[in-house]
Amino acid sequence: MSETESPRGAGVTLMLADAAQVQGGKLFILGGGWNITNALSPSAIALIFEIPWSETNRRHGFALQLVDADGHGVAIGSDRSRPFEFRSEFEIGRPPGSTPGVSFNVPFALNLAPLGLADGRYEWRCTLNGESRIDWRLSFEVRGSLGGPAPQPNE
Repeated sequence: MSETESPRGAGVTLMLADAAQVQGGKLFILGGGWNITNALSPSAIALIFEIPWSETNRRHGFALQLVDADGHGVAIGSDRSRPFEFRSEFEIGRPPGSTPGVSFNVPFALNLAPLGLADGRYEWRCTLNGESRIDWRLSFEVRGSLGGPAPQPNE
């Protein structure tokens, strides 16, 4: 499957935020929509998976990878021996009384401590069931991490 097709009609929406959480099936976002930050700011990735009727009641695996401007994996945190990758799974069922053919949203939030990245351009890449799309990528820039005036957090 190419990067322009979605796996069996599924969709993913991503947003960078200062913080995010899921409560009661809803995604709560604080300070969302930025694309420039500094190395010392915590951050979050807010995601909404749109799962078609035909793909409910089965497991879906997804991954988030952090890459640099050249597309190489980036190591973060205390373990710098391998590039960062977050993997998880979810399953959504059809609630009683659902209209046949409707799709279902699955919200997800990943909160991260400051990444300590060097100045430059980075990108989060999402895969769902091993497939990806260009619009399932989220790019951002880190400025002011190596001295000089730093931008305000998540400016």
